[in-house]
Amino acid sequence: MLVGVVSDTHAPRHWTSMPDRVADALHDVDVILHAGDVCVPAVLDELSTLAPVHAVLGNNDGSDVADRGVPDTLELELAGVHVAMIHDSGPRQGRAGRMRRRFPHADLVVFGHSHIPWDTEDDGQRLFNPGSPTDKRRQPHGTVGRLELAAGRIVSASFVQVS
Repeated sequence: MLVGVVSDTHAPRHWTSMPDRVADALHDVDVILHAGDVCVPAVLDELSTLAPVHAVLGNNDGSDVADRGVPDTLELELAGVHVAMIHDSGPRQGRAGRMRRRFPHADLVVFGHSHIPWDTEDDGQRLFNPGSPTDKRRQPHGTVGRLELAAGRIVSASFVQVS
């Protein structure tokens, strides 16, 4: 299963419509995870033209996004991998322990908020932040993530530069 991972799109300030390079990076995925700060529901509509979308609320998301049924956290199983999602995982220091306590059964925790691409594994739990495709802040490029999952394991994880 191919999974596209997006976060911190911050529409409409930074995402007026889906950038072509984001669509190109996600054109073949089976599902898309959005780790919050969607900011307007239209982003979810655009992404859903590519694949089914699962999202969590970010600190900049309002009631219009929440009214679409978007929760604060989400846990789901994809290709036998237990995936947890949250927008803000807190400071880097102590993150692994915090996420293990918050999501003890998760194989993979997808998060956003920092706009910094992040991919680490600690004690059998993978922590993955795709960065932001449109609001790169101090990063050299805007990014999205791609994951390949199969038979209960994470086969690969990568970042795609989209700006």
